[in-house]
Amino acid sequence: MEKTVIIINGAGGVGKDTLCGMAGRHFKVRNVSSITPIKKIAEVYGGWNGEKDAKARKFLADLKRLFVEYNDLPFRYLCEEYEKFMQGEDEILFVQIREGEEIEKFKNWVKTPCITLLITRFQIDQVLWGNSSDDNVGSFQYDHTFHNDSSLEAAEAEFCGFLTGIFREPGFGEGQ
Repeated sequence: MEKTVIIINGAGGVGKDTLCGMAGRHFKVRNVSSITPIKKIAEVYGGWNGEKDAKARKFLADLKRLFVEYNDLPFRYLCEEYEKFMQGEDEILFVQIREGEEIEKFKNWVKTPCITLLITRFQIDQVLWGNSSDDNVGSFQYDHTFHNDSSLEAAEAEFCGFLTGIFREPGFGEGQ
């Protein structure tokens, strides 16, 4: 299988990490997020203790925006993770990015086949978190959408089948 980058997004709680973990049982997967260096800074210096409520999500989103404007830390982090991926044996790099302009920037930088994927879940998609990073995930034009509305037991087969279908599409990987 050709190395592939999947920029994955979805509202908080739709199961992105769970689905990436499931895919890891069928493919060689690396899963990274643009918010990772921001979370480390927030934890060490900002007193954030891992909560995922609306206040914490806004704090992380605002802090990320500041770092994007100041020195593009999230993008630089993702570029480093991509280089590790390219040197390693993994087949799929899942990259979690919330903001449309950041998705576009990374997708344009990547030199391997790259697709964007929105994960939805009916009851979760209606939640507003009070910050533009979380609340605007649906405003980007994604290449594919996976509706994660099945049981946990069925989700693995459905998601891995969905990915396999994408990889088999005529022209997949060409001109990327």
